[in-house]
Amino acid sequence: MKRASADAPTCRGVFREVEHSPGRRADDAAILEAAGQRLAQAGFSVAYLEPEAVAAHVGALPSLAFAMCEGQAALESLRVWESRGVSVVNSPISIVNTHRERTIALLEGRGIPMPESQLLDCRHPLPKASKDDGLFAACWVKQATEHKTREGDVIFATDRASVEAALDRLRSRGLPSAVVQRHVEGDLVKFYGVSDAATAAAAWFRWFYPKEHPAAGHPFDTRALGDLAYRAARALELDVWGGDAIVTPDGGIYVIDLNAWPSFALFREEAADHIGAHLATRLRRLAQVAV
Repeated sequence: MKRASADAPTCRGVFREVEHSPGRRADDAAILEAAGQRLAQAGFSVAYLEPEAVAAHVGALPSLAFAMCEGQAALESLRVWESRGVSVVNSPISIVNTHRERTIALLEGRGIPMPESQLLDCRHPLPKASKDDGLFAACWVKQATEHKTREGDVIFATDRASVEAALDRLRSRGLPSAVVQRHVEGDLVKFYGVSDAATAAAAWFRWFYPKEHPAAGHPFDTRALGDLAYRAARALELDVWGGDAIVTPDGGIYVIDLNAWPSFALFREEAADHIGAHLATRLRRLAQVAV
């Protein structure tokens, strides 16, 4: 391991909030610390912060922050850090872009295949009759502002009544909006990746079938999946990302979700190598600019 010199660029890892890490707190912390270990081995100064400590930070700001936090307070503080010259991975705006209410428009704008999706206002009941009734025959009702943090954030519905019941449930929790997304039959595929949001350079990609969703094994073009995933990450301006897709029986691929910095549990050490290398490249670039 290289020893960090006194003038080496400093970096801070920011953990994910407990409420945004249901049942995955240890896994989330493990990948953040593993990426930090790679930076330390490369000779950079590394320390870690809980999300609430970002706003309370005093003293010199780091050159780079690598952040898994998702809460509004921490993201607003990181935006201030960015405005003062700190490089943040993933950037606060990219994390907000993973909220479904923003993701839909961003991916559609890049021509990335997604199941038909409709943004609904939870504060108002569904109209008595709607052209969307066909969509309600088999769909997923999801909270629009964040990813799943508790049971009931993603609900399968089969008609207008069950869609309304799902909206009622989200409404009772004070959530302002929801996404209704058409159910697409096929295999659920999860994917992980690292890329450079600034240059669109691809660095690393892996996909797998989640064990809790047995797959039929529909044949598909894995390069096409990787291409769609990279394009989706680019659309949301993400560097470290994961997501879900559906592979249909005829080999079609639909992206259904994208998220910022997953736990990479199945590929932790491999992912940490690539994340660490990506962050180190960013830090070296910053050091050159500073000179």
